[in-house]
Amino acid sequence: MANVSGHHRPELHITAESGVLFAPAGVLLDGNTWHFFHQYRPSPEHGPRWAHQFAERTPFVWDICDDVLAPEGDETQVRAGSVVANNGGVDLYFTSVVGPTSTIQLAHINDIRGTTEFINEDELELDPDVSRIGEVVGNTDGYVKFRSPCVIPGWENQGNRDEGHSGWLMLAVTGPVEAPTVVILDSADGREWDIVGPLTLNGLSGLEADEVLVAPRMLRLRDEVDHEIYDVLMVTIEQDGIDISGYLVGQLNGSEFDVKTPFTRIDFGHDFSRPRNTNYAESTIDYDYAHIFGLMNGVGRLDTPTQHLSWKEEGWANTISFPRLVTLQDGSVFQTPPEGLLDAIHESESAAGWTGLCEIPSTSAVEVALLDQEGEIAATITHRHNQLVIDRSMNPNHAGDPHAIAPLTDDDTDSLFIVIDGSTVEVFADGGYVSMASRVYFNNGPFKEFNVTTTGGATIVRQETHFPDDFSSVALDIDDLTDLTEFDENEPHEGPVR
Repeated sequence: MANVSGHHRPELHITAESGVLFAPAGVLLDGNTWHFFHQYRPSPEHGPRWAHQFAERTPFVWDICDDVLAPEGDETQVRAGSVVANNGGVDLYFTSVVGPTSTIQLAHINDIRGTTEFINEDELELDPDVSRIGEVVGNTDGYVKFRSPCVIPGWENQGNRDEGHSGWLMLAVTGPVEAPTVVILDSADGREWDIVGPLTLNGLSGLEADEVLVAPRMLRLRDEVDHEIYDVLMVTIEQDGIDISGYLVGQLNGSEFDVKTPFTRIDFGHDFSRPRNTNYAESTIDYDYAHIFGLMNGVGRLDTPTQHLSWKEEGWANTISFPRLVTLQDGSVFQTPPEGLLDAIHESESAAGWTGLCEIPSTSAVEVALLDQEGEIAATITHRHNQLVIDRSMNPNHAGDPHAIAPLTDDDTDSLFIVIDGSTVEVFADGGYVSMASRVYFNNGPFKEFNVTTTGGATIVRQETHFPDDFSSVALDIDDLTDLTEFDENEPHEGPVR
């Protein structure tokens, strides 16, 4: 289990034990065991390699395993890829960088459960159960510099998706960094791959023709409204030095993606990038839901991790979001926290949560301020009926940062779920319609309490706070909220909630 030291390091999120964590590499859920692989550098001088962590039952207590991949021979980097159950074990597809070029390579683990049993004392020693198979996709058909593969099961019958799966599909990035091309490949066995063609978006995609798209990932979901199975294409746009991650909903036929829902931000916070799908070891896949992870770093590959406060004060950089439970409703992706999160908060040392069911008419607002040990505001989360805002600009560690703003619908239900874990803040609003993730560095020790205020005609129907102090939530029902709801609507109501 990662060493939890210092108040910036989260307890329930994935971080590197030391060094710099980069994007997720691949995720596999094997029954009740989560296997999470991510890129990291043990120190800024090391080349990127793949680490492995696992969690039993709930994805909140992560144990460190031996690393599975590191640069070999002329390789300078081992970068992002995908993890699937295949051939009685687990296949690891990864990007191998040699000089100016890159290829997609394959490694295999015969017994994934065996990798969790014995850990080498040397933290740089590789797991002996991982065997490299070699290159599976290199320069071919005019495409060069293959990287960032996403591998998912192929369809038995594209015309009838309920018939199940056969073979494999791959999405990969090719070409120069400044003008990449996403291509589709297929394979019967996961070893021999053929180019299907460049990914083509048919219909209104919401993307510019010259948009720089990276980190393509795909998952399948059955829409709860029309009950059709759709492909959800997740991509990250590199734009003006920041990452913007989003999704399109439609159906992939060959290399053509027929768009139903154009590009939509998947997270509106300051720090969520390069989302990764989760593959499942079970032969029968449930399309009712899926799980995604994201890197909590909004800058992406242009970031300087040694400038992070967590690096300067505690010797680590970057973290991964919670695995979000994803569903599809009328062409829109909804994201909610994973099951068991509240219990994990109660069993933690310093995590916290706040949930609120509110009535927020137009021109009113509910604001939740996050206070440090000295009562100073480190950030605020404000629900303004049709807008959700995270503001951390008053924090000296984030001075002058722009507000993160997400649009909300005009639905009758106004809800918030806020989770604080070390220097991570994740917010889910209106039943999962909007999610926001931001890093917030607290001064004067860890987070202390929530301070809730209302303005205009906003009221709080019900709220709960969750702390580890007594392993229970502090719940207030409508009868307990008289002091929060009876106030002059022209004046803000203030008061800490703990």
